[in-house]
Amino acid sequence: MKKISVYLFAFTAILLLNIDVAFAEDAPAKIVAADTAWMLISSALVMLMVPGLALFYGGMDRGKNILSTLMLSFISLGVITVQWVLFGYSLAFGGDIGHFIGDFSYVALNGVGLEPNGTIPHQLFMVFQMMFAILTPALISGAIVGRMKFTTYIVFIVLWSTLVYDPLCHWVWGGGWMSDMGALDFAGGLVVHISSGVSALAACIILGKRKGFPREAMPPHNLPLTLIGAGLLWFGWFGFNAGSALAADTVAVSAFVVTQIATGAAILGWVFTEWIHRGKPTFLGAASGAVAGLVAITPAAGFVGPISALLIGALAGLICYLAVVAKHRFGYDDALDVFAVHGLGGTVGALATGLFASAAIGGTDGLFFGNPSQFGTQFISVAAAWIYSFGVTFIILKVLDATMGLRVSEEEEVTGLDLSLHGERGYTI
Repeated sequence: MKKISVYLFAFTAILLLNIDVAFAEDAPAKIVAADTAWMLISSALVMLMVPGLALFYGGMDRGKNILSTLMLSFISLGVITVQWVLFGYSLAFGGDIGHFIGDFSYVALNGVGLEPNGTIPHQLFMVFQMMFAILTPALISGAIVGRMKFTTYIVFIVLWSTLVYDPLCHWVWGGGWMSDMGALDFAGGLVVHISSGVSALAACIILGKRKGFPREAMPPHNLPLTLIGAGLLWFGWFGFNAGSALAADTVAVSAFVVTQIATGAAILGWVFTEWIHRGKPTFLGAASGAVAGLVAITPAAGFVGPISALLIGALAGLICYLAVVAKHRFGYDDALDVFAVHGLGGTVGALATGLFASAAIGGTDGLFFGNPSQFGTQFISVAAAWIYSFGVTFIILKVLDATMGLRVSEEEEVTGLDLSLHGERGYTI
């Protein structure tokens, strides 16, 4: 009897242990209040970047186009919100089709409710990603200000978001082929900045130069406005990068810290390079350097430490400044330097992630920490994002040019798009 009792006790203990393990494995995900609060704040911070971008671009453009420039960014809040709800989110994060695009399982937010997605409600994850989708096409607008038809622009950002942004988002974050390959993009160096910056290059080449460029001086008309915009972008970027941890945890803290460090280093990298080259440091350079640093640290934010962030930021400030100088030699009219800051800044950051990533921070080492294959993976992903973004954008714009026309008339351009397209003045003096 004693032996039987021992056997029964052991059997019961094993059974209970197995039941506990089974329950642990099958336990549903739970929503964590702290993570939910942080992601609500982060979503709002990223949304604030859109009017921040509008002011940043608006101050750098000419006064006769201030409202038009603001509108190109702001309208994305309406257009892409609707696109994302109806089918954009499904294409980006729905069930995988061929590792290229999502399916239609989430069309009109079908099945996207308040159930957990990780430790936050599914709808909160959806709306956080929506803010990224809204901001990205707005970035392109800085390259084509002062000369594109507004009606064509609206159609363009719908098509571009559907055919460029949503597939790239799926490749990297939605279970597509770049994710399978192990490409690292913490908060959007590939998905947001390379896609928009390279597409901006295609857009300004196809659209052509502004009337009078480069013979006429076209300086920024309101740099204090640009300062306000840069400040809002910097502020919102903490939600953009630290929020991409999708939790209120140590990864979010690290991403927050390196975002600040890289941005400060990029200001100095740009300003000192400009000072040496031109003889004077400018505020426009400092503001542009800050954005270049924010862009470059974005893909690396969850994978690198403070000193690596310092180097990435300084390098981005230097390279992006040189790219702005070089555009005059190549002769394309990227009005507000979207390609130089976002296209090349995103490229610097994505490649630098393959160099400086540390397993102690983000779980994966880069080249400088003994894993050279990661740099190769980053290079392939950058090349693919460049080729796909430029090629598809080129085709979209060519089709729109043939059907709707891309450019305003010469008279409308000379008058200014505020009056000719919107019937308003930015300033009444």
